[in-house]
Amino acid sequence: MIEIPKFLKGQLLLDSGQLSGSFFQRTVVLVCQHDAEGALGLVLNRDSGNKLGEMVLADLPEQLTDNALYLGGPVQLSALSYLYSDTYLPEASVLPNVELGHSLETLVELGESFSPGKRIKLFAGYAGWSPGQLEEEMKRKAWLTHPATVDLVFDTDPDDLWQYVLKQKGGMYRVLAQMPEDVSLN
Repeated sequence: MIEIPKFLKGQLLLDSGQLSGSFFQRTVVLVCQHDAEGALGLVLNRDSGNKLGEMVLADLPEQLTDNALYLGGPVQLSALSYLYSDTYLPEASVLPNVELGHSLETLVELGESFSPGKRIKLFAGYAGWSPGQLEEEMKRKAWLTHPATVDLVFDTDPDDLWQYVLKQKGGMYRVLAQMPEDVSLN
């Protein structure tokens, strides 16, 4: 039996096939914070169809305005969050070389700085769980877990991410990855 770590920060949560019809159907969520007080994550594969410059009324560096804005989750859609990575971030809080930010001022600084290894992914809203809620969802097997990597967060095509990670997991998960979104069409 696979043992699930007590806290899931730095893990990916994947819809196990039980979240059909919900916001989280076929999503991949990066758990950014998780402790006894609850959890916060960002959905990596729900593009809003908008660019940051279309949605944020602020003086943003040109390097940021054309970046895609993802729906980080159904909670507080007016909240802006971002993940960023660089060649070396020794104080990264989510996983090695991946930091979570919420400050518009820091985002502007990141956009104005030059670093060939810098990557930024932007989110409106977030996924949140109250104390014990995520643990209950894990017991019900609503989510599958997979270790997050910088490449999965920033470099894998978001449209293919859910299926890609399931295929990486192998075995019966490959079958889940091939199921149609609407199983009645099967």
